[in-house]
Amino acid sequence: MECDRRVGVAVDFSPCSKKALKWAVDNVVRDGDHLILLNVRPEGNYEDGEIQLWAATGSPLIPLRELSDPIIMKRYGVKPDPETLDILNTAAGQKQIMVILKIYWGDPREKLCEAIDKIPLSCLIIGNRGLGKIKRAILGSVSNYVVNNGSCPVTVVKIAEH
Repeated sequence: MECDRRVGVAVDFSPCSKKALKWAVDNVVRDGDHLILLNVRPEGNYEDGEIQLWAATGSPLIPLRELSDPIIMKRYGVKPDPETLDILNTAAGQKQIMVILKIYWGDPREKLCEAIDKIPLSCLIIGNRGLGKIKRAILGSVSNYVVNNGSCPVTVVKIAEH
């Protein structure tokens, strides 16, 4: 059943994640798919009781209508930019897809691999920050970790070097 495809895109609303989202919409997402945006927030001492409840399992699935509402998104500590919302609203209208956001708290490497299995995703598209070899060795590459440990096909969209 092709209409049951769940295409995941890791987003942090940075230029590289916007490029990955645009690439996914242009090249992977088809009519009837579920486009699931995955956002991983850093761990912290959150006072909000709801976030404490969701720390282990992630947020509830957030539909595009709520993702576009700044008051609702403030509860989650996420502020999507207008360009990302425009990409999503256009794709939802043109391709008749369902757009959903899921927020996790913790290490992006582990949480993205967890999301692949728990949601479950048919594939995942992730951006590449373009770190050099030394920074990548010190900081670690989220995309490299997910490619090697994820249980579904993972596509890394690189930002072209200028």
